[in-house]
Amino acid sequence: MSRPRVESHPAGTVLFRDGDPGHLMYVIRSGAVRIFTEVKDAEKQLAVLRVGDFFGEMAILNSKPRTASAEVIEDAQFLVIEGETFGVMIRENSEIAVRLIQKMARRLDSANTLIDLLMHRDPKARVILGLRHEAEFSGVRQEDGSVDVHLDLSGLAAQIGLSQDQVAEVLQRLERLGIAQTLPTGFKIRDMMRLHEFFEFLQMREEFGE
Repeated sequence: MSRPRVESHPAGTVLFRDGDPGHLMYVIRSGAVRIFTEVKDAEKQLAVLRVGDFFGEMAILNSKPRTASAEVIEDAQFLVIEGETFGVMIRENSEIAVRLIQKMARRLDSANTLIDLLMHRDPKARVILGLRHEAEFSGVRQEDGSVDVHLDLSGLAAQIGLSQDQVAEVLQRLERLGIAQTLPTGFKIRDMMRLHEFFEFLQMREEFGE
């Protein structure tokens, strides 16, 4: 059994692609990685992972090809674990097994949230729910109570199934209301409660046909 090894990769490195055989899993020690897939020749971003996150384990567990692609978006360092080593670690360390189960449950919750999000026909509702989803599952809370979301305009648009112009229009409105702000690295949600209240307002308007 080989020991886990440390690897460093610069931004732009594709670690694996959808359909590749999966023999390795990765634990992020620094930097960031985006997980994405391609649907009808268009990329759909699934997640942005950061320090402490791990990925690539599903292909090892089910002995099937990768179901998504992984690209380094910030210079990163990884702990790389081979499939045989990962299996031994799970069998011998219950803490690792529990953490894996928790991670899978969180991913399932995230997937269910995205499915519910895509059921909304109103672009404004989709953008708000998309921002809220990213804030809850991968946002970085700041000391002032705001939440930074490290997902750019194109990534958000792809995730919620809208054009970038549609998303930009809604974001401009949220900026005018002081609820959200566009940053070079993504978005800042200044007030999560006001974001939720604005969504509730949209729901009421839809319910009463206004």
